[in-house]
Amino acid sequence: MPDLEWKKLAVGPLAMNCYICICRKTNQGMIIDPGDDIDFLLQTIDELDFTLEKILITHGHFDHILKLNEFQEKTGLQAKAHPGDQSFFTNLNTIAAMYGLRSAGIADVEFSLAEGQIIELGVHSFEILHTPGHSPGSVSFVSSGLAIVGDVLFQGSIGRTDLPGGSFDQLIGSVRNKLFPLSDTTKVLSGHGEITTIGYEKKYNPFLS
Repeated sequence: MPDLEWKKLAVGPLAMNCYICICRKTNQGMIIDPGDDIDFLLQTIDELDFTLEKILITHGHFDHILKLNEFQEKTGLQAKAHPGDQSFFTNLNTIAAMYGLRSAGIADVEFSLAEGQIIELGVHSFEILHTPGHSPGSVSFVSSGLAIVGDVLFQGSIGRTDLPGGSFDQLIGSVRNKLFPLSDTTKVLSGHGEITTIGYEKKYNPFLS
């Protein structure tokens, strides 16, 4: 639908893609994975001129949540994630230190996202697909013609499965059984890199074609 606006913002040392989605009929918006460069994100929200109502997390790896607590403190909003990744949040300080990074502290997260749940955004809705494999609690947010998939699927590639809780077979199953049934024209908004489509990945992705 044309009044569903979205913007990709690469943040942090790993150029993680944070996404802002806005229903322009109601000027209500949500942000997905505000993991770093918080002042830049807040400035962008101000420039886009909408009311931020929701914070959603695709999965709990450190680059997606490193500064989430700071973002929450400045917006007063609670974040939502899948319970399968709860340990990544509670152990964030230790995990970040392993990579020579410092987190903004443990965020206030409601671990309530689940397969089939509907997230309302103004006149639009996003269905949650549980797409594990990159992490146990990885989820994708799907609306008409749009899929925000975190690190499950990339342009010409797939997410790592050698991290704790990862599973190659599970990830391939998530892509084939949850994402590939979507329309070929569906835009795939990944956690890193460029935008792609379901049809392109079906045809050209060497891990899946």
